[in-house]
Amino acid sequence: MGDLGSDAFRFIEFLKDAGQRLWQVLPLGPTGYGDSPYQCFSAFAGNPMLISLERLTEQGLLPAASLHHVPAFPENEADYGCVIPWKMALLESAARDFHAHAQGQIRQQFEAFCTTHSPWLDDYALFMALKHEHGQQYVWTHWDPGVRARRAEAMAAARDRLAAEIGIYCFYQFEFFNQWKALKEHCAACGVRVMGDVPIYVAHDSADVWAHPEYFELDARGHPSGIAGVPPDYFSATGQLWGNPLYRWDVLAAQGYRWWIERLAATLAMVDLIRLDHFRGFEAYWAVPAGETTAVKGRWIKGPGAEFLQAAQDALGTLPLVAENLGVITPEVEAIRLQFGFPGMSILQFAFGKDPQGPDFRPHNYPRERVAYTGTHDCDTTVGWWTSSGRGESTRTDEDIRKEREYTRRYLNLDGHEIHWAFIRALMASVADTVVFPLQDALGLGTEARMNLPGTASGNWRWRVKGTALSPGLARRLRELTETYER
Repeated sequence: MGDLGSDAFRFIEFLKDAGQRLWQVLPLGPTGYGDSPYQCFSAFAGNPMLISLERLTEQGLLPAASLHHVPAFPENEADYGCVIPWKMALLESAARDFHAHAQGQIRQQFEAFCTTHSPWLDDYALFMALKHEHGQQYVWTHWDPGVRARRAEAMAAARDRLAAEIGIYCFYQFEFFNQWKALKEHCAACGVRVMGDVPIYVAHDSADVWAHPEYFELDARGHPSGIAGVPPDYFSATGQLWGNPLYRWDVLAAQGYRWWIERLAATLAMVDLIRLDHFRGFEAYWAVPAGETTAVKGRWIKGPGAEFLQAAQDALGTLPLVAENLGVITPEVEAIRLQFGFPGMSILQFAFGKDPQGPDFRPHNYPRERVAYTGTHDCDTTVGWWTSSGRGESTRTDEDIRKEREYTRRYLNLDGHEIHWAFIRALMASVADTVVFPLQDALGLGTEARMNLPGTASGNWRWRVKGTALSPGLARRLRELTETYER
């Protein structure tokens, strides 16, 4: 499914050759339900599946022969059901070898890493060891009562009983962060900044909720009493029901928003700037009662607003954030964004139809402080958007789609081919300070390469690029556009 090894380094070299200076990544946490990076087992940990096995063989933690017979996995998509058990077996073997033989400087580095990251690592490693013990399919609310409620005696017994497994999960994090650090340093050497992603919510089945239930709206059994989502809108008649537990912002505020500040600090230690997901939810969030099957019956509840962001800025300094200000955006939301000087986002795919934000998404209306996208991970690819009917993810009629396509042709002066390059050129020619496009759009791929279809629980997050697709010709074309528009 791809990793932090040599192919990732070659990708950064491609970006350098193409004149690109920013790489935006999805959340890098350990994925859980549906393999979604927005449903992770921890808001602080890294995904062990991104660890390069090649690097482990170079360190002598895996025999080179273990990679001589890699199964025939698909080239253009991640087959998680097959890859995960195969790769986890090798990762566990490397971890056990490390704990059996590591000594000297590398052992000291590991112990220092565990000490430095203990505020989240101790709970995360125990959480994962307990998940393994109880069967990976079980949410923590189904565990034995003692560890479910984090009673001192049960926790101490679990740490003793699962010491070896805890050490394995700590090794995975040690190796992930070492490999990410090396890749990030290569990005810097190539003049490429990295934009990370902080989801507003965390998964219910996570070390974060289990370790700090007081921060979340849970009932006596630990189940969410209210769940997150967004209301019905032009794109969905029933809204989106995400299922994440809601925050108890009063409790977080009473502690000076310490958990959130630590979360932002941890991410900023890994990246250069952050896309802050669902920025609208910090001003007011859509709360849906537990048990609902759609988001229709939710209500808006005031969030922490500027107070939280001011606390984070006081603790961390000027925040290099991009506000994901999509959806139902009110003047109050924009006032907070402008107060802190965070650039907002514009999506060109949404510019030509009946989306209420459409006029703001048209390049001639951009302010300079804008991050403009052809599309996002939640959109179809630009080619897919142009060639498909658009049904299945929107309330648009056939007539709506016809008018949208006609306006797109007029606006971009299309000659009937290479819609993806027309989109990329339009954004590069705009005054927007930053332009981002999914790699699928640079490659001109269709719906088969879509990353995510919101509202669906399976079949997403699977696309991956073949290294051979990143050709010198593609790099030259991107560099030419970048230089033409002085980006």
